[in-house]
This record gives sequence, C-alpha cells and structure tokens, in this order.
Amino acid sequence: MIDKKKEKRFNVILYLFFALVCASFIIPLIVVISASFTSEEALLSGGFSLLPREFTTAAYHSAFKNGEKMIRAYLVTIAESFGGTFLSCVVCGMIGYALSRSSFRFRKPITHFLLFTMLFSAGMIPTYIVYSKYYHISNTFWIYILPGITGGAWNTFVYRTFFQTLPESLFESARLDGANELMIFFKIVIPLSTPVFASLGFMTLVGKWNDYTTSMIYIRDENLYTLQYLLQKIMSEAEFLKALSMNTEISNISVSAFTRPSETLKFAMCIIAAGPMLVIFPFFQKYFSQGLTIGAVKG
Repeated sequence: MIDKKKEKRFNVILYLFFALVCASFIIPLIVVISASFTSEEALLSGGFSLLPREFTTAAYHSAFKNGEKMIRAYLVTIAESFGGTFLSCVVCGMIGYALSRSSFRFRKPITHFLLFTMLFSAGMIPTYIVYSKYYHISNTFWIYILPGITGGAWNTFVYRTFFQTLPESLFESARLDGANELMIFFKIVIPLSTPVFASLGFMTLVGKWNDYTTSMIYIRDENLYTLQYLLQKIMSEAEFLKALSMNTEISNISVSAFTRPSETLKFAMCIIAAGPMLVIFPFFQKYFSQGLTIGAVKG
C-alpha cells in the first residue's frame, strides 16, 4: 500500500515536471504570436502579454506589402527544402550503403576521403570561386540543390553506421532471389532504416528551410530569394525607415511617411518563417515515431 502511494506521488511530481517543461516551450510561442498582433505603441509601452492589448495586423500587412515577392520566396524555399532534402537522403543513403558493404573494393579510400573533408574545409572564398567560375551555378536555383546534395560527410557516416547493423543474411537472401544492389537498397534497406532517414531528413529539412546565407552570397536575382533572406531584407528596410524617421535633420518630409512597424514586425516574421515548420512538425513527428517503432523491430 505504501509503495503504491509512493509511486502515485512520484507520478504526480513527474507529470508536473513535464507540464512545466511543456509550458516553458509553449508560453514563449504564445507570447510571440500575441506580440505579432499587438500594435507598436502598445508593445513598447506595455511590454509582452499572452493576449494582444491592441489587436492589429499592421505587422503582417507590412511584411506582405509585396505579396508577389513573398509567395515567390515561399515557393523557392519549399522547392529548396523538400527537393534538396529528398535528394540528399537518397544520395547520402546510397553512398552510406555502398560504404557499409565489405565487398565494396574502394570502401576504405572513399571513407578516408570523406573523413578528410570533415576535418578540413576549403573556406568560403575558394568555394565561391568554384561554384561561380567553374560550376556556373551562381545566381541560379541549382546553387540551393547541388552543393548540399550529399548532405555532408557526417550524414553519410551516420547512414553507413546504421546500415552496418542490418543483418547480412537479408542481403544474401535477396541476392539469391535475383535482386540487384539497387533493388536491395530501395526495397529492403530503406524500409528497415526509417528511423535514420526520418531523423536526418528532418534535420536537413530544417537546415535548408532556415538557410539565408546562400541567397546572400550567391543570388542577385530577386526572383530566387529564399524566404529567410527576403524577410531579413524587409526587416533591414524597416530598421532603416525607423532610423530615418528619428532623424530630426529631415526637412520638408513628413515623418509619418516613414512610420512602419519595427518591433512587432520582428515577431510577425518569426511566425511567417517558422509557421510552416510548426504546422508540418506534428505530422512528421507522428511518422517519425512510427518509423522508430518499425525500425526497432528486427528478425
């Protein structure tokens, strides 16, 4: 009886702890959403709150002032994120599968070469010269896809390590049934490797979705701007207009012409940038959990 009471008390404390952890993640998100719908004056005077003090959509109107550019940036980012993630998972998975097979003749030298690329990097300037002068993919959509198609040596090593845990008897049985290596990879390896593909795929997706440095360095065409880079430019413009409106030396120009949300715009951009990932993540997490369960069952 005493043990049951102790167990019940422990469960209550555990549930309260996890409730506080969840609240520590949810409350900041609610505050950001509330701030994005609060007027600039109310936010600066009253601070943050869970509910908007003076409800307004001025920050979103300012962000979507040029809706065509915003939609185009969304499309570019979606194509880069999902297309690049899919190709990265397939290519890295195939390389990792080849390196995990002891029968592959060049397994060791390729592994050492990939390890070398992890330890030493050429740097930004040589990379820029190679992509722009030799590959000729600067200021094109392919700059978002081709450089990251291998996903980095780290992803390849993770795939390789996981594939080495799969029983060799599965592959031998498939070869006896007439399956080639490509069929084995797509019909046996991938279904059994759902956890690693889900984990690395999600990390790659988030990394590509948040990428803005590629646009900043390689892209000059506004039609190829990613969402993150476009939002950064809008925010920089808003900060410039705010500084300009505070300049008392401006003459013959109405200060109200430069009035534009600045602080609330930052929070609106957080929602615009992270909103799609927040919507997708619950569905992806469900698939990810199922993948962990399926991948853990062997034999």
